[in-house]
This record gives sequence, C-alpha cells and structure tokens, in this order.
Amino acid sequence: MSQVMKIRPSESVQVDQERLGALYMQLGEAIAEDVVCRAMEELALRMAQCERLYRENRLSELRKNARSLIAIADQIGMSSLGRVAGDVTLCVDDNDEVALAATLSRLLRIGERSLTAIWDHQDLSV
Repeated sequence: MSQVMKIRPSESVQVDQERLGALYMQLGEAIAEDVVCRAMEELALRMAQCERLYRENRLSELRKNARSLIAIADQIGMSSLGRVAGDVTLCVDDNDEVALAATLSRLLRIGERSLTAIWDHQDLSV
C-alpha cells in the first residue's frame, strides 16, 4: 500500500522593522498605529478578494488587486508579501495557470503570516 504525504508549506516572512520604525517616527505612535491597522484591514480584504477573483476566473481584476497589495504591503514593511504579490501579477501577465495557482496560494500563506507578524509587533509596542 502506498502512503500519501501531505505537504504543509511553511515560509518565514520578513517585516522590514526599519520601514515600520520610520513610519512610527514620521507619524507618531497614535497615527502610525492607525495607519498600520487600516493597512492590515485593507490587506486582509484584498487578499480575500484575490482568492475570490481567482475562483471566478476574473484575472484582469485579480492582477489589479494584487498590484494594489504591493503598495499597501510596502507602506508598512511587508516586503515578502509585496514581492509575492508582484509574482502573482507576472503569472497573470504570462497566462501561466499552474504558476498562478501556486503563487496565489503562496501569497495567501505569506499574507496571513505577515499580518500575524505585524499584529504581534504592535502588541509588543503598545
């Protein structure tokens, strides 16, 4: 009897602490926390939209949504998330369905872990 192995990809995420720190220095703690919280909400919303748009095969809208993730992620130091969102747009541009499925899954994994990392960082700074 053959065995089936289930792979659970796990990747470390990178939050640019310098970028996040600069945001706090530039805006002050209260305003920076508000900006970060709003960005996190927007990222979570857009990641859910990316998943929905993919299931509905609305790839041009998926591409646009992934592009917007890049700017938001960069604003709050989520470099890994921004990089993978860029990879999703390339997969759409290349019309590579297999790579898109894999890369979108990676985007969602990294997005979730990035949001958790930022949330944990905020809990320590409050």
